[in-house]
Amino acid sequence: MGDLATKRLVLHPLTRAEAEEILTGSPGAHWAPDYPTPGDTIAANRYLSATADPFPFGNFEIRLRADGRAIGGLGFHGPMDTTGTVTIGYGLIPSARGKGYASEALRALLEFARSQGAVRVKGDADHANVASHRVMLAAGMRAVGEDERVRYFEVSWADE
Repeated sequence: MGDLATKRLVLHPLTRAEAEEILTGSPGAHWAPDYPTPGDTIAANRYLSATADPFPFGNFEIRLRADGRAIGGLGFHGPMDTTGTVTIGYGLIPSARGKGYASEALRALLEFARSQGAVRVKGDADHANVASHRVMLAAGMRAVGEDERVRYFEVSWADE
């Protein structure tokens, strides 16, 4: 599978070698100065510890089209379940936040999930993470519930 491109970004499917590079923390030539985030490390570890190839529901590195620098990551928490549902996560380095990159990347990931047969995509964010709530809403997801810790979001194409 190749890269997914948006107007300003490239979503690059993470390889095993790139995930190992993230875990070692040794700067890659294409990394922005504050990349990777702790969330990128968690995603790389999950990718490397998976017992099966997650394709096509793996992780992606978010890169700027202008210069190829990695500024964050997004992807799926695992394969699609029997109901056609996948769960997503994403994050950007602090210096890339507030520019609409997360919403742009998430819209592309949602379109990709749908093209791969997913009928529902879920995500969540802590109550205090209002910026992440805005990202999911801007990407077309809707709030569907909450508990004492997080607010839950989803988009569904099951009825179409």
